[in-house]
Parts: sequence; C-alpha cells; structure tokens
Amino acid sequence: MRLPMAVPAVVGYGALQLIAVLACAGTTLGDPGEPMIWPAFGIAAMWLLVSGESRRRWPVTGAIGLFTAGGLAVTGTPLGVALLEGLAAMLGAVAFVFAVARRQPGPQPPADGGRWLSRLPDLWDLLLCAGVASLAANVLRIAGDLLLDGERTFMITGATALFLRDAVSVVVFGTAVRLLAGLGGDQRGRTWSRYGPEALAVFAVSAGAYWAVFSIQAELPIGFVLIPLTVWAALRLPSPVVVLHVAVFDCAALLWTVGGHGPYAVVADVELRAVLIQLYAGILACVGLALAISRDERDTLIQRLQVSEQEATDKATMMTTVVNSMTEGLAILDHTGRLVLRNPAAGRLLGSVPAVTGGVALGTDHGFFQPDGSPLSDDELPHVRALAGQDVAPMDVLVRNSAVPEGRVVRFNAARLALGTGPYHVVVVFHDVTADRRHRDELMSFAGRVAHDLLNPLTTIEGWAEVLEQELAGYRPAERVQRIQRAAARMRTFLNGLLSYTAARDGKLMPTTINMALLVGDVINSRLDQAENAGVAPPYFEVGRLDPVEADPVLLRQLLENLIDNSLRMMAPGVAPYLAISCQPAPNGLLRIDILDNSLGIPPGLRHEVFTSFHREKGATNANGLELAICKRIVERHGGTIEATANPYGAGTRMSFTLPAGRSAYARALAPIR
Repeated sequence: MRLPMAVPAVVGYGALQLIAVLACAGTTLGDPGEPMIWPAFGIAAMWLLVSGESRRRWPVTGAIGLFTAGGLAVTGTPLGVALLEGLAAMLGAVAFVFAVARRQPGPQPPADGGRWLSRLPDLWDLLLCAGVASLAANVLRIAGDLLLDGERTFMITGATALFLRDAVSVVVFGTAVRLLAGLGGDQRGRTWSRYGPEALAVFAVSAGAYWAVFSIQAELPIGFVLIPLTVWAALRLPSPVVVLHVAVFDCAALLWTVGGHGPYAVVADVELRAVLIQLYAGILACVGLALAISRDERDTLIQRLQVSEQEATDKATMMTTVVNSMTEGLAILDHTGRLVLRNPAAGRLLGSVPAVTGGVALGTDHGFFQPDGSPLSDDELPHVRALAGQDVAPMDVLVRNSAVPEGRVVRFNAARLALGTGPYHVVVVFHDVTADRRHRDELMSFAGRVAHDLLNPLTTIEGWAEVLEQELAGYRPAERVQRIQRAAARMRTFLNGLLSYTAARDGKLMPTTINMALLVGDVINSRLDQAENAGVAPPYFEVGRLDPVEADPVLLRQLLENLIDNSLRMMAPGVAPYLAISCQPAPNGLLRIDILDNSLGIPPGLRHEVFTSFHREKGATNANGLELAICKRIVERHGGTIEATANPYGAGTRMSFTLPAGRSAYARALAPIR
C-alpha cells in the first residue's frame, strides 16, 4: 500500500520542480543575473527527502539535475550554466537529506504519522538543514562560475543573495509543498469550513497592503509595515495556510522588486538589492512559521492539559466515591496533626463532634484512651509517632466522647506520606474492633473459668494417682500410673498458664515503685536453686545497671520469670546457659530492660508470632504456648512494648521491653549515680 501512494507523490514533486524551473527562470535582477524567485531548489530538496529508500533516491537525484538543467536550457540559459545549475540542485538536495538525517527527528517526516514541523525546535532544525543545503549548492555554483568565466570575480553580496535565495526556497516553498501535500481531503474540508472566511480576509487585506506599499508608496522604505499581516495570519490560521500566505506574498514582493517597483527597488546596487529582498522574504518566513508553530504547540499543550485535567477529575471522582464508600475510617493529617481530609466512616468511628472536623488538630482531648481506659498522652498517639519518624505498629485505642459515650475500641494503622518537597503528612486507616475484642475477652474469660473449674478434678486425679503409685510400688503397673501423673502435670501447667494469662489480662493493676535489682536477683537465685536441685549445671547470669520501675510487683515478677524461663528452655543441648540483664532510658519516661541469651535464637519470620497465644518455639519443652503472650499482655497493660530481636553480640536472642521508670522519691534514691 505504501508504494502506490509514494509513486504519485514523487511524480508530483517532479512535475512541480520542472514547472518551477520553467516559470521562474526569467526572474532575474540585472543582465545577466540569477533568478530571484527559485522555488525549484526547495521543491527538489523535499522531493529527494520524501522519495523514501536509498535505492529510489538515486534516480530522483538524477531527475533533479536533469529537470533543472533541461528547464534552464529550454528558457535560453547557456548550456554550461544550465548544467552547473543542475549539479548545484543535485548537490543541494543531497546535502539537505544528509543534514536532515543527522538532525533526527528535526524536519524528517514523522514515522508515527504525526504532523510534520509541529514543534519549534523542528523549525530551527529546518533552518539549519536549509543553510547546509544552500551553502553546498552555492559553493559549487560559485566555483563553477569562476571556472566558466575567467573574467568573473567573486562578490560577497552576490554570494549572500544566492545563499539566502536557496535557503528561503527550502524554508518557504519546500515547506509549503510539504505541508499542503500532507492535508487530506477531510482536513482540507474542515480547514476551509473553519478558517475559510478569515483566510480570504487575510489574503485580501494583504494583497491591498502589498499593492499600496510596492506600487503607490514605492519610494518609501516602509516594507516593515507588512510584517503584521503575516503575524495576523500566523496567530489565527493553520500552519499550511500561513506558509501559503508567506509564499504568495514573498513572490509578490520579489516580482515587484524584479520589475523595479517597491521600497527595495530604489537601492542602486543590484546585488545589495537582491540581498535585501531575499532577507525580507526570509524574515517574513521565519516570523510566520515561528508564530504558527508556537501557537500550534500551545494549542496542543492546552488540549493535552484539558485531557489530563478531565482524566484527573474522573480519577478524583472515582477515588472520592471509593473513599466515601469505605467502611474503614480514613484520615490524612498534616505535619501539625490537623485533619486535612477524612471520609464519612472516620466521622462515624471517631464521633461526629465539632472538634473532629477538618482543619482541627486531632489529639487526646477528643476522647482517646488506652484500651483498658488508662490515660493516653498526645505523644503516644499513632499519627504523632508516625510524624516523628517512628515505625508504628497497629494500635488499639479506646474512643469515648460525647458522640460515643459508650466507648468504642478502634485499631489505628498510621504511615507517613511525603508530598513533594513539603512537610510530611500522615495517613491513618482505622476500623472498629470493639466486637472482636469483646469476643476475644469473653473467650479468654470462659477459658479462665474452665481452667479454674478443671483444677479441682485434676487435683483429685493427681491425689489418687499418687495413692495408686504407692500401693503398686514394685509392681509393673506402677509405670502406667506414672504416665497418668505426667499427663496430669502437663494439664496442670497448661491450666495454670490459662489462669495466668487471664490474670494478666483482667487483674487490677497495683503499680508501685519496684527495686529492679532486688527483684531480678531474687528471680535469679530461684533459678540457681532449681538447677542445683535438678542436678544440672547452673546458668550464668550477668546483671548490669537496673533502675527502679513503676509496675505491678506480681505481674512484673511473672514477666521476668517467663522471659528467663523461655531463654533457658531454648538452650541448645550441651551449651552452658548464659543470660545478661540490663536497662537503659527510653523515650516518653520509659525504661528499656534487655535480656540477652545464648540460646538457639528465634528465626526472623517468627519474632512477632512468638508473642501470640499458644505459640510453641521449636525445641522448647515444658511450655504451654502462653508464656510470651502473657509477657506481651503484662507489658502492654503497663503502657510499654516488647520485641524479640537477634542478640547483637553473638548467637541467641535479645528480649527487650519497656516499663514506666520509677517516679517516686524512693525511686530517685534507688537510681544509680549516672
């Protein structure tokens, strides 16, 4: 399909080039002289450019030389000069195609089907390529003229006039043919229906103005007053029409000047006159094309902006619909903690009170508490911690205000959001977990009651098993009784764990100032005694600085015992247990206690899972799966956090938890000197 379309185009260019040579051969200044209107050069350059593959360009190049030389010879030009002009036309066209190939995409016909010469940089590339083609042709032409006429001398003004003439031919006539040829039938119809009346008006006014300047006021140097007409056309009409306007009235100005009329005809020096009229034609072309292409670029950008704006509006509408239909609450807060955006679900979950509206800071004065009802400071809020650069885990918050008097437990997920170069924002997604917590609490309460109720029959089983063991001492069935006793012991351990978890969850906190050094020492002594009674190697404990804390003494002892026992259970066979216990200050008035061991360690993927209920570590024995869950619950009830990480000093695990630092006078007296 490509070849049948290309053949008529090549033939058309060839016909136009031959017609241009025949029609304009006589438009010379002086006798003898060079034609001042020479569209054949620009048409030849475009003809070779659109001819396609390199194998087709060689015949086209020969046709350019043949048509140029033959046309000039027919019009009476000496054969030597005609042949020289044919060679110059061939060289100029080849130089133009070469320059275009080096300036991709530039004036190269777009491969994607887009409009040619649609960007302002394309115009500058076209001017550069036209200059290269004109320079190559005129160097050959001048050298040939000097060889053909030994008495002829080189004149800079004459060479400049020819250079401008050929460059203008490419920019004006070559571009006009290229743009007009690219208009399909439908495009021509739409262009005429939309711009036809105004185009006729522009051409009519321009014709009158040129006639007045070049005929009536021919001796006044007022050619510059015609440039606004080109500006008018460039700002209002499509680029092909603008180029046609420039081509028509460039020809008109050149013809009047060749005929001895107009403001440029009064210049006595013929070669200088040729330079001035060609310079005027080039300026007119550059002004018209630059303005037209800039306007087209602006219109294209506006269209793209409108399309992008519509797409953004559609996406924003879609996102607004999605956000408003969410059952989870969504809020975006700025760096000061003020609400920037929230969806309706956020209002329902937090309470639609005047304080919880856009533009107002979101703080604990809106009714935020710990899930157990204890106070929650602003610094502990998840979005404040996220803005401070902390990694915030999902956090449960009790919301109780005038809009939610019965209280609601909401789980917050907060993350920082960077918007360009401005300050950080924070995105908070939250949902109601009241029913889930109630169900879990009821389940654990039921488990605690069941565990308590099962201890009585278990005690009976253990008692009768002991009686049976004594009566069957020395007999074979006594081994089976021992199995009953071991199973009963495992059951008692499990039930005690359930009761401990229930106590850690529901028991009333009785915080007081605790001497951590004494408590840890007491727990260590009990473990050393256990090892001695069991006849095994005692663990080695290294105790560092331990500051006093504010905590419930019963729960804190259970916390320490569970963590130490967990480390001892995880020891590899044959490895002497080693534990190091110390503390250091933490933010928000907390104290961080670290327990490091040389155990088997916890795989990275399980360091969060170990704190869930009924999780058993690989290799652990005599565990009910609740020890670390109890630890997590005790720490959280005191307002702290707990985590398991790798031992930074070797194999094993580091358990770290935070508790409120001691605040009483007794605590200050116990604190070591820093």
